[in-house]
Amino acid sequence: MSRPAPRAKVSVRAIAALAFAAVVVVAFDQTVKALVVAHLPYGQVVPVLGGALQFLYVRNPGAAFSFAVNMTWVFSIVSAAVVVAIVVFARRIRSMWWAIVLGMLLGGALGNLLDRLFREPGFGRGHVVDFISTPWMMPAIYNIADSFICVSMVIFVLLVILGVNLDGTRAVSEKQRRERDAADASVEAEASSASRPLVDDPRAPRDGRDAHGRDQLGHDAT
Repeated sequence: MSRPAPRAKVSVRAIAALAFAAVVVVAFDQTVKALVVAHLPYGQVVPVLGGALQFLYVRNPGAAFSFAVNMTWVFSIVSAAVVVAIVVFARRIRSMWWAIVLGMLLGGALGNLLDRLFREPGFGRGHVVDFISTPWMMPAIYNIADSFICVSMVIFVLLVILGVNLDGTRAVSEKQRRERDAADASVEAEASSASRPLVDDPRAPRDGRDAHGRDQLGHDAT
């Protein structure tokens, strides 16, 4: 009876990198939001780099970039589901790239989830603090957590395109698979040829006699 395959060991380094990235993003996001609430006037544009970058403090009841403002509870549940999913899959991560990317995504989701859970008007219905405005790039107003979510998703797509798996291995393309199969077939053919017994030469001497029945001393066999 075949034994079940042993479970892969948990990568402590990958989990530590994921947790560190998430903590840094959450701390950065919540610290900046606290400063915005304490010092920025609500609803007033504060130029930072002319029209390229502005601060505009608003409270967003919807998703990232002020989308679906009347579905706060739904996005609270979605954010919580994202957090749970990342925590569950963390045990499978061996790649440091994936650990950092998912850590940034986890931190961004947690940053906005904390707003929805603990800010006014109530638990699960809290409004997210948004304050970054870049009119030249997009009309929406966003925050640090949104920025990390977007950056992590871009890197997520790049890792998928490059074929980097969660365990750090690289996915094999169809061309590479064909080349590998051809090389394996060639090696097997050479091994089979080397192990095949040689065909007897009828002219080779047998039992001390040559092909004409004479012994090695030149006498005819009787």
